[in-house]
Amino acid sequence: MMLSFFDQFLSPTFLGISLMTLALALPWALLPTPGPHWMSSRFLVLQNWFINRFTQQLFLPINASGHKWALILTSLMMFLIILNTLGLLPYTFTPTTQLALNMGFAVPLWLATVLIGLRNQPTISVGHLLPEATPGLLIPVLIVIETASLFIRPLALGVRLTANLTAGHLLIQLISTATFVLLPMLPAVALLTMILLYLLTLLEVAVALIQAYVFVLLLSLYLQENV
Repeated sequence: MMLSFFDQFLSPTFLGISLMTLALALPWALLPTPGPHWMSSRFLVLQNWFINRFTQQLFLPINASGHKWALILTSLMMFLIILNTLGLLPYTFTPTTQLALNMGFAVPLWLATVLIGLRNQPTISVGHLLPEATPGLLIPVLIVIETASLFIRPLALGVRLTANLTAGHLLIQLISTATFVLLPMLPAVALLTMILLYLLTLLEVAVALIQAYVFVLLLSLYLQENV
């Protein structure tokens, strides 16, 4: 029995064993892989076309030295899309509603881009903390502000993904509860809320796809600054 609306975001357990590992491993089993046949399936062709187009658009403004990240960011994009969309199914769990998991994705990748910039172009990377032609009195203040904004980036990545998915799931839960409550008393109003629930579900599917893209896009922008 669900005691509160936030119970749906708790990490599920079975016999005292956390199912987070199973939830993270399941998406990779759903991706089709090439087989020994001459002709590929339509879904595999569509998947390959999407990956090629996404990788091409994502790394178009990035230098050739940053193209080594293509496999990492593309895999992360597919992984987040599947996790976000599977969480919309009934009786499923969305791991990306956990801030700890999202920060586990954001912090190492952001830190890797910063370290790459400090290794390959240290002068330009440090120069981002202080814009050109800055008055002398504002130099200490701007350095503190730019440093704080630099370290806030991974927090913003993780919180953005968590907050958007959590808010959408809570709204769907609230409207679906209202529909069940209003159905025996006010069928006409319940029908309107049901229509609103269907529209909100479509919107949440779009949010799941867009948030995965935004997460990877921001990482690519951080990479672009440091290569």
